[in-house]
Amino acid sequence: MSEGDDPAAQWQRMVQNVNEAMAESVEQNMEMSAAFMESWADAMEDSVPDQETLASGVEGYNNAYEVWMDAAEQTFERTTDAAEGDEVAPAEFRDIWLQSANEAFKEVMSTSAFAAANGQLVRAMMDLREQTDEVGEETLAELGMPTQSDVEEVGERLVELERRQHRVEEKLDRVIEALE
Repeated sequence: MSEGDDPAAQWQRMVQNVNEAMAESVEQNMEMSAAFMESWADAMEDSVPDQETLASGVEGYNNAYEVWMDAAEQTFERTTDAAEGDEVAPAEFRDIWLQSANEAFKEVMSTSAFAAANGQLVRAMMDLREQTDEVGEETLAELGMPTQSDVEEVGERLVELERRQHRVEEKLDRVIEALE
């Protein structure tokens, strides 16, 4: 603000800046909520959850949404306080949103829908790992190199040979004792 501006123009610019910041904050909140809901829907896309799981997921999302709306309200209140001349540290805004993000994620992560989605993700990751292991084994076999299965088989045979050798040694010890 320049020194030549009258107080009314300064106030108008400050209120406009606060309004723009609040609108941007609400827009970001809505974008984050939409992105979250979209990723949640994508995770649940491959299966139709039972009624209880679906209800749990919707309740968790609604609770998370309330947390986001409370954060938007707190941000608006602190912005209004700042516009009225109160000293408001920028870190307060960051803290409001960080705390709200933690609470919102906690609301969602505690649902059976989230647990089901995580179960599906883990299952998919295990399937992918199994497929990757199979491709690796096939590639090593085609290159004429020993695979993990080959090494494990050799190890098992070696252990069995050691057991047999031990039994033969025991029999030899008994024969030697009988001959003496």
